[in-house]
Amino acid sequence: MSYMIAVTGKGGVGKTTFCSLVVKNLIESGKTPVLAIDADPNSCLDAALGVKVANTVGRAREDIKQEGTSANISKKELLQIKVNESLVESNGFDLIAMGRPEGAGCYCYANDVLKAVIADLSGQYPYVVLDNEAGLENLSRRIVQKVNVMALVSDSSNAGLETLKRLYELAVEMEIQYDKLALVVNRVRNDRIPAKLEEIKNYTKANYIIALPDDDGIAEFAETNRSFLELPDDNPVNIKVNGFVRGIL
Repeated sequence: MSYMIAVTGKGGVGKTTFCSLVVKNLIESGKTPVLAIDADPNSCLDAALGVKVANTVGRAREDIKQEGTSANISKKELLQIKVNESLVESNGFDLIAMGRPEGAGCYCYANDVLKAVIADLSGQYPYVVLDNEAGLENLSRRIVQKVNVMALVSDSSNAGLETLKRLYELAVEMEIQYDKLALVVNRVRNDRIPAKLEEIKNYTKANYIIALPDDDGIAEFAETNRSFLELPDDNPVNIKVNGFVRGIL
C-alpha cells in the first residue's frame, strides 16, 4: 500500500517547490521509486524535477477522441495504453501529469481518468507525492479521498494564513480523509514564525508546522529553471523539508 502525501495551496506560494523537495528527500532516503503526480493543468512539476512531460492524461483523452478505436481493442484498453505512454521515468521517481482537460473548462473526464490512474499506479510505488491544482477549487474535484499526509501550503502573509483555514475547512467539507495534517508556511523571514500560525494550528489540529525560510538559493533555482533535485543538501529550505520527510518515514 502506498504512502500518499497530497499538497495543495493557492498559486504562487511554493507548493510545487515543496513537492519537488519532498520527492528529492524521499529519493535520498532510499524510499524509491517515488510516484510524482502533477494534478495541475498548468503543469510545472516536471521542470522542478528536471524532466520533460511530453504526454499527459488530458492529451491521452484527446488522442482517443481524434483517433477512435478499432475492433481489436476497447476504448478503456487504448486509454490505459496512452496513459502508460504518458508516464515519465527517471532516476528514483516516475512522473505523470494531468495536463489540460478536453473542452473549454471541462475537467470531469480528465479527473475521472486521473483518479483511475492513481488507483492503478499508486500501489506499485511505496510513496506517492500529489501536487494538486493551484487554488481552492482543486479539493472539490476529489481526485483523492484519503491520504496519509495532507500538506496545506501558504506564504507568511495574513491573507495567506487565512487561506490555510479555508483550505482546511474545504477539505473537511469535501470529507477528504487524512492521517496527518501539515501546515507549510513559505518565505518566512528572519526565522520569525507568524503568531497567527499558532492559532491556525490549534484550529486545524495540525500535526506538523513547517516554516520555510525566504531563501536566495531557491529563488535562483526557480529563475534559472534548474531542477530542485540538484539543490544542495545544506540549503536551509531543503533542511526543513528533510526534517519533515524524516518525521513521516
